[in-house]
Amino acid sequence: MTLQNRVCPDGSLHANTARGFFTGNRGIIHDPVKKQLVGRRWTTPAWICCSLEWKGKRREVWGRNGPNRSAGWSELFFLDEVTALAAGHRPCHLCRRQAAIQFHFAYCSANGEMDAAAKNALLHRERWQSSKQKPEPLTGDALRSLPDGVMIKSGFGFLAIRNKKLLRWDFGGYGEPHEIASLHKQPIQLVTPASVIGAFAMGYQPVWHSSAS
Repeated sequence: MTLQNRVCPDGSLHANTARGFFTGNRGIIHDPVKKQLVGRRWTTPAWICCSLEWKGKRREVWGRNGPNRSAGWSELFFLDEVTALAAGHRPCHLCRRQAAIQFHFAYCSANGEMDAAAKNALLHRERWQSSKQKPEPLTGDALRSLPDGVMIKSGFGFLAIRNKKLLRWDFGGYGEPHEIASLHKQPIQLVTPASVIGAFAMGYQPVWHSSAS
């Protein structure tokens, strides 16, 4: 059974067999008996990106992994950290502590000093899935000024910026690079939250899927 727990850059959830490089969660959003989504697509503003492996612990995906065999958190899967950050998830302080510390310093350098709750609140206002407003369309000049790791959406689908070129995103990996000029006269929308783009600009380097290289 393919579960609806693969995350698109815009944060939407889909059923797909690709697993990706990272897991994570945004609270309990599944029924552990039917292994289906229930109602809301998040139950907390703390959206996390976690390692697939940690201290040898094993979980039944969308099973009863919580206390007293309750649902526990709902495992989601991302192609890579670029995808997770675009969707508004941040590195976990437990299983990805070093990455979380690096992200914290870069994020606060760009957006002002804040604790975890403040970061969650800001991201919650910016994510496509939880924001009340979508960003204004981008121009080609603005696109060229964005740092590596930023995800956009155009008529070609989701595209990630890397080395001043665009990589077409898919659940299984990235396609061949395209020139930014190829989007001439196409509407372009910014997907990655603005505060995360600030962290990229301040030096945070997200983990890419191997297909990106």
